[in-house]
Amino acid sequence: MHLASVGISKFCFLFSLAFCGLLLLLIPALQPPTRQVDQPQPRPHTQPARLGSPQRVRGVFREMDSTTGTTPGGKGGQLSSFRSRDPLDFKDIFIAVKTTRKYHKSRLELLIQTWVSQAKEQTYIFTDGEDSELQRRTGVNLINTNCSAAHTRQALCCKMSVEYDKFIESQKKWFCHVDDDNYVILPSLRGLLSSYHHSQDVYLGRPSLDHPIEAAERVKSDGSVSVKFWFATGGAGFCISRGLALKMSPWASLGNFISTAEKIRLPDDCTIGYIIEALLEVTLTHTHLFHSHLENLQKLPTDTVLEQVTLSFGGFENRRNVVSIVGGFSLADDPTRFKTVHCLLYPDTNWCPKPKHSHIN
Repeated sequence: MHLASVGISKFCFLFSLAFCGLLLLLIPALQPPTRQVDQPQPRPHTQPARLGSPQRVRGVFREMDSTTGTTPGGKGGQLSSFRSRDPLDFKDIFIAVKTTRKYHKSRLELLIQTWVSQAKEQTYIFTDGEDSELQRRTGVNLINTNCSAAHTRQALCCKMSVEYDKFIESQKKWFCHVDDDNYVILPSLRGLLSSYHHSQDVYLGRPSLDHPIEAAERVKSDGSVSVKFWFATGGAGFCISRGLALKMSPWASLGNFISTAEKIRLPDDCTIGYIIEALLEVTLTHTHLFHSHLENLQKLPTDTVLEQVTLSFGGFENRRNVVSIVGGFSLADDPTRFKTVHCLLYPDTNWCPKPKHSHIN
């Protein structure tokens, strides 16, 4: 009897072990399926854009290789590999011309006669004195900044401050600054700006130095720290997208530009570069399509003159520093070569010399 009960107990023990093992095998199968959790996907890697410059070929613009036009920067100014083209009209561009009262006759009237005549509604002339007669006769947008007529850092920054505020008010897509000794080749300008989108951070221009400028950092520190940055010289002209211009507002709008310039004690174009490169960390896009009188303009290849964005001419000390281009005017009749350039671009202008046609009898 005792042996029989021992056998039954052993059988029950073995049966219990087998049942528990079976349960362990069945538990995973009986559990509800686990939810699939979406894993975060890596952001696509974007390559820096190859920034081209427009080349005028029989009236049509195409993109040139970046080595001959513009070169991309880094940091905040880097553009994605896909750049949305901006359907750009001339009305979308705000062109600011900086001048002074004493140059209204000798410089400004030449600009009004030439390229400004093709873009009167888009061009705003910032000066330091009233000239109602010129405004009435030519119909240009002449803005008296009430700034000093002196060629000082403070006077230049005062005018640039007014330029910036007027651009923000205009709601236009692009802000382009030039001086009163610049000829703006309007088709090239529109072609260049159309390569970008106005909502991007774009700062286009040509440095006058071959290295970044260094200044004491006085906005974010007590001036004990130096900062290096590139800036586009105002003498050749530069352009800023609206998206970037709006970001400049804390240091540029409503008189803040003058305060910022005073803190770093630099001129207007340097202050623009400081705000964009040093404070906003957006890199200047260098372009060789903008030209000032500081360079040797005669070295510019003749067959590329009409493909540039801005041209200039030498001052009183170097009147021969002009582009080498042949046209209907002699150097004596057209010392700046602006009339010659204009008549090549717009041959139907009523004061341009008409080409002489040969007749075969």
